[in-house]
Order: sequence, then structure tokens, then C-alpha cells
Amino acid sequence: MPENRFLRRHWAIFDTIVVIVLASVALGAPSKDRIHFVPKFIAGESSRYRIAQRSVTTAKTTTPIANPEGATSVSESIALLVRLDVLDPPKGAAKPGDVRFRVTYEQSQADSQTDAFDPNAPSIKDRYARLEGNSIEFTMEPNGELVNLNGLEDIFPNRSETDPFLSWVPAISAGSRFPSEGILIGQKWSDERPLTGAPLTGFLWRMESTYLRDDPCKSDATIGDATASAAGGDACASILTHFDILRRGSSESTPEEFLKNGLRTAGTWTGSGESLDSISLASGLLESSTQTSTQDTDYEISSATRGSKIHYVGKVQSQSEITFVSSTGLQPEGR
Repeated sequence: MPENRFLRRHWAIFDTIVVIVLASVALGAPSKDRIHFVPKFIAGESSRYRIAQRSVTTAKTTTPIANPEGATSVSESIALLVRLDVLDPPKGAAKPGDVRFRVTYEQSQADSQTDAFDPNAPSIKDRYARLEGNSIEFTMEPNGELVNLNGLEDIFPNRSETDPFLSWVPAISAGSRFPSEGILIGQKWSDERPLTGAPLTGFLWRMESTYLRDDPCKSDATIGDATASAAGGDACASILTHFDILRRGSSESTPEEFLKNGLRTAGTWTGSGESLDSISLASGLLESSTQTSTQDTDYEISSATRGSKIHYVGKVQSQSEITFVSSTGLQPEGR
């Protein structure tokens, strides 16, 4: 189901918009002052995270040529243990705000189940198994874009093949997603991001967040015999985010690239979800994050010249969890 891959990719991209993986906060001023989440990454610092993702996709595609053996249901689960190292920037190549990282996939497992067998479809289990023990180096720009990737070329020759494995990384730069004046307990704020690359135009993610309260940090993640805590029992900020897919703009729904190829698109795209993030006030590290979301699509792609049509109806239900495990050399900023 090619369309399903598109939906699952946007679920992963959506996670990076909402989930805060790492931030730095200030210390030293009275607690009534606003908290500023300002990313600060020092070369030589390292941290580990456990990442779990689960999704269930149900879909039906109607084409001019019927395929009775086409899959209508796919479930996937992914489990990662990643080490994130901050590297020295390349001499003379880095721009202000750029950060160079290396991600090493210390553990990488995945599984999928479907109601149809496609011998030509790549195995998600094999893809993630090949990832284990390997690393990717890249530069993250202030806007979260990843550039200058190195590594995995022998395993995944095409850049697009590595995108799912890095979908959570842009969330590291969380500062731009919070009000520039800082936040207080009880404060609410909102943000909007376009839903790009979709077969329909004019859709966006709208997020409404609330700084709920400060709670005791509860990290008890383990690696081997070692137990690590993001904050050593300190307080963590709890931030709740609700999100929806909305449509704005003109009645034209066909993206420009589809129009250039003589195609027209029309339909609906809806979705909603919620995330709860816990961030240490002492270290600025993510203590934990959980997220659930649902997307529903119903669209048609038609050829202006041939009159043929493809009708797709799909639903994706997803859950994700990111848990801080350990860190070395991290330097939080003051409050």
C-alpha cells in the first residue's frame, strides 16, 4: 500500500513537530520567572533515548484495475535505543546555530503484520535490523532541517530511505516551538505548521499547548545493571499538547506538482491527537514523552486527459514513546 507509507511517514514527521526530545533551560532565578527552553549543545556531550513507535493502518484503494490481493490492514512496531553525540562542527563550514550530531543505533528492532503478502515490498524488520550498530552523522540547522548526512550509504543508497530513521531528530531543537518570552505554569500557547508533501493542499497541523505543572521526575530507565535518571529526583515540567489537522486557503486542492503532470486531486484529510511531555527543570532533558494520534484520509486522484481515477480511503492510529536513559557532559543553562 504505497499510500499507507505516505500516511505513516507523516505520522513520524508529526511526532517530530510535537515531541520535545532535548532542551536546555535556565537556572538560578526565582521560580516565578518565565522559563526559557533554549537548546544548548556542547561538543562531546552524549545522551541515550529509548524510542518506541506503533501504528495500525487500514485502507482501501479503488483503481481502474482491481487488485483483490492488495493489503487492507498493516500494523508496525519499532523499538530503538539510540546514542546521540554532539560533534565538533566542520571548520569553516558551520553557520550560526548549526549543530553537528552523530546518532548510533545501539538497538534497532521492528516488526509488521499485514493481511496480504507483497514479495516486492521491503521488509521493515530487515531494514531496522540492518540499522543496528550503525551511525549517521548530520548537521541540524536552526529550523530543524537535516543537511550534510554521512553514513549508511552502503545500506540505504537513497537519502529518502534514511528519513524514517531520523524523523525524531528535528524535535531536538525545541526552543523555536515555545513562546520567545518564556512560559509560566498555567500558560497556554498555539502554533501552526503546514502539512507538506500531501496529495491535497491547504492542510496544516494546529497545536495548542499548556504548561500544566511541575511534578517529581520519575525516570527509572535502565541499561544493563545501571539505573539512570534524567533529573535525579528533581522537578519536571509537564507540558500537554493537543493537535488537529485543519484546512485553510482556497478551494483548489491539487498540489502544483500534480497539476504539472495532468492530475487533479480532491478529498478530505482529518486528524487529531495528544502528547504529554515531561522535561527536567534541572538538566533540561526530556524525562518522558507519550503521544497518540489518529489520521483519516479520503481522496481521489484523477487524470485530466485519460479520465481514469484512483480513490483512496485510509485510517492511521499511532502511539509513540520517547524515554530518556542517560547522559554525559550535558551543561544546562540558567533560568
